[in-house]
Amino acid sequence: MRVISAEFVKSATKPSEYPPENLPEIAIAGKSNVGKSSLINTLVNRKNLAKTSSSPGRTQTINFFRVNEKISLVDLPGYGYAKVSLRIRETWKPMVESYLQTREGIRMVVLILDARRGASPEDLTLLDWLDYHQIPSLIVLTKADKLSQLERARQKKTVADIPLLNGKPICFFSALTGEGKEDLWRHIQGAFE
Repeated sequence: MRVISAEFVKSATKPSEYPPENLPEIAIAGKSNVGKSSLINTLVNRKNLAKTSSSPGRTQTINFFRVNEKISLVDLPGYGYAKVSLRIRETWKPMVESYLQTREGIRMVVLILDARRGASPEDLTLLDWLDYHQIPSLIVLTKADKLSQLERARQKKTVADIPLLNGKPICFFSALTGEGKEDLWRHIQGAFE
């Protein structure tokens, strides 16, 4: 997909703050510090559209981005380890669930896993929840540049052998090299066309 325009729309913590639902939405989910914001920046060819940080847990709101006036990419707060208070982390789960349950424009959730580590119990819980609510998902193994071809083949097989992931599309991605960007755009476009 050729990106002509990409802009931040707004941040929200509850449905009353969401922007109007006039575009199909692709939600980006994953553990804290797995590379959600970096993935968005790479997809839209911008360095700082989505704020990135080396500290886990920086994204604490649901952030909406409009691309080419055709789709909305939605950056969800990460789960798992985060250098924020337990009180704040406990608000994320209901915030994300509320978004996923109330937005009719969601076409797919892109679940990002660190290619070096695979799926965590939190990732599998989210996938199970998405399957239960019949929300399509795509698995993206990010930080792929850190693995050899042999390690990639092993990791892809390991991930694909997990019953919840069996049969789901899986692609590798690197924000550093841009690898997998076109493949990911094909999946995204296929979800809303």
